[in-house]
Amino acid sequence: MDAYLQAGLDALADATRMAIFQKLSAGPIAVSELASMLPVTRPAVSQHLKVLKDVGLVTNTKTGTRRLYQLDPEGVAQLRAHFDQMWTRALGAFQQAAEKDSGGRHAKAGRRTRSKSA
Repeated sequence: MDAYLQAGLDALADATRMAIFQKLSAGPIAVSELASMLPVTRPAVSQHLKVLKDVGLVTNTKTGTRRLYQLDPEGVAQLRAHFDQMWTRALGAFQQAAEKDSGGRHAKAGRRTRSKSA
């Protein structure tokens, strides 16, 4: 697994950072607004945002005296690509297992159905 991807997943393992990440999915938010929505202090929110920024999941822009934080589309796309790939493999394996397991049953059921109608 890519080191940057692993760092992003590790960062989101923290419940407060995940909450911040989820809140930022609605759009840019200032630190003070985030702090008012969470049960942690403003300095703690700033520290969590720094971690998220360092792993490439969050960016910020300065607007006047405020700093607005938002999700970094590139970082989020990398996470999404990872999960899309993982689910594609997992669902493909599940489908193969289901077809292999039910292959014998469908053949037997089909023979019984045909013999009843004959």
